[in-house]
Amino acid sequence: MTQGTGVFGFALLAIFCASSAGSALAQSTGCSLRPAVSAQRQTLNCEPGLSITIERGASYQLADRNRDGHVDSVKLNSKAVLVDVDSNRVKDGFEVVTPQAIAAVRGTRWAVDAQRNKTDVLVLRGRVGVNRVNARTGVTLGAGEGVDVDNGRGPLRVNRWQQPRITALMARLGQ
Repeated sequence: MTQGTGVFGFALLAIFCASSAGSALAQSTGCSLRPAVSAQRQTLNCEPGLSITIERGASYQLADRNRDGHVDSVKLNSKAVLVDVDSNRVKDGFEVVTPQAIAAVRGTRWAVDAQRNKTDVLVLRGRVGVNRVNARTGVTLGAGEGVDVDNGRGPLRVNRWQQPRITALMARLGQ
């Protein structure tokens, strides 16, 4: 992730490796499906230091933007994902792209919930840069902070999420 303005202003050029995350598709992207402990979610282990927990029924695609053979992005159209990136092992960062927002990091743990007209981003550990899809500037979130990104053009507002909201989203992801 580059710092400063223009951080997210580029067009996302992605090679989408899967249209959903069935075990065969996950494996074709270098990800393995962790045995499910719940019908409400599934977890993909994509490489050492990267795991993605996906809410049941989510509409998403895994992507390898730089074509190096490693998943480095999720295009999320609906429902929620929880991404855990170890910056000591995953050097080129990771992005979650929704219709409203791009959330990008070097190493952290965060959740993204894509809904019809907005995207909610919550940081559990580390720092995450978030901006509107068509914006050059955005906000940086720290642990416990979140932002709601709608289709508007106004500035994004960082909020400290209250525990009931955090608990509700994490429960959907089995956390």
